Amino acid sequence: MSSSVSDQVLWDRSVAGDTDAFRDLFVRHRDAVYNYCFRRTASWDAAEDLTSGVFLEVWRGRRHLALDRESALPWLIGTASNLVRSRMRSAARRLAIERRAAPLDEIRDPADAVAEHIDSERQMAAVLAAIGRLSRGEQEVLAACVFAELDYKAAAAALHVPIGTVRSRLSRARARLQEINRPAEARGGIDDEYLR
Repeated sequence: MSSSVSDQVLWDRSVAGDTDAFRDLFVRHRDAVYNYCFRRTASWDAAEDLTSGVFLEVWRGRRHLALDRESALPWLIGTASNLVRSRMRSAARRLAIERRAAPLDEIRDPADAVAEHIDSERQMAAVLAAIGRLSRGEQEVLAACVFAELDYKAAAAALHVPIGTVRSRLSRARARLQEINRPAEARGGIDDEYLR
């Protein structure tokens, strides 16, 4: 793959059915999409599934979608955001059904599963717990700008909001996370690596 070939050229070739061009787009952006998905779910397995889902959905819909910016990444992150949201809704519905169907002593505490995972998943779960206290808009802007490392313009495009909204939500989210993390500092705090 040549890094000098733009996303637009690769996209146009993909629309025409060039699987090599789509593979090049995948290779170029998979790590960013994967990291974004991990940082939204705190699960390497879920991130892998979601990343596959993003590119599968994009491939299937390529003839009906037009790339309207220099980079495909904002669009891919927007697709990932939708899939993450859908997955979270499904998980919440499944948990509600399990709680109604199973006696309370048979319900497995989610903390047990987190404790079994690698340290990075535990840390990411703590980060997500703090982020979960933010508004939905602040969560999505934080995820786009911090986790996916999109600039304000790209985040605005991915989330379909004005740039000023991205800036104000991100500023509020960071200030709120500092407030949330103050009591946690006595317990070791949240590793800022996940919020940079």
